[in-house]
Formats: sequence, structure tokens, C-alpha cells
Amino acid sequence: MADQHPPTHSAYALRKESRHRSRYIEIGHARVESTPNGIQHVFLDRLPLGGFTGHIFLSPIGVKLPEPEPHPERPVDDGEF
Repeated sequence: MADQHPPTHSAYALRKESRHRSRYIEIGHARVESTPNGIQHVFLDRLPLGGFTGHIFLSPIGVKLPEPEPHPERPVDDGEF
């Protein structure tokens, strides 16, 4: 982060391990600032380079994110009706 304000959050990205499994990877620290008109400014000290869904999660420092929900499995088509 360019200025000297301390970070307020840990930043995570959701990485898909397979079709059915994902996990959070820590990508750095962040600071969230609010303006009087409700606009949120987010400052990240780094970004992931690919391999993630594009969704970034912020968690207050010291609060661990729960494990991501597993993706539902599709029914197996065994040719029976």
C-alpha cells in the first residue's frame, strides 16, 4: 500500500483446485476506507496472478475464513431411467 496507514483486513482469493474442490489462498493485506457518501475504497498490497476466480474476499485481521462449500456433484448418467 502506497501510504503508511496500517492494514485492516487480510485478503484472500478463491482458487479452484478441481471441479469439486476450492480453497482460499491468502494474497496479502488490505485496508478499507469509507467516505461520508458510502463509497468504499479498498487498497491491496498485492494481487494474485491467475489461477483464481476473480473474487477477492476481505476478512478482518485475525479472523479466519471458513472453508469454502464443496461444489455439488452431478448425478452419474448410467443409462437407466
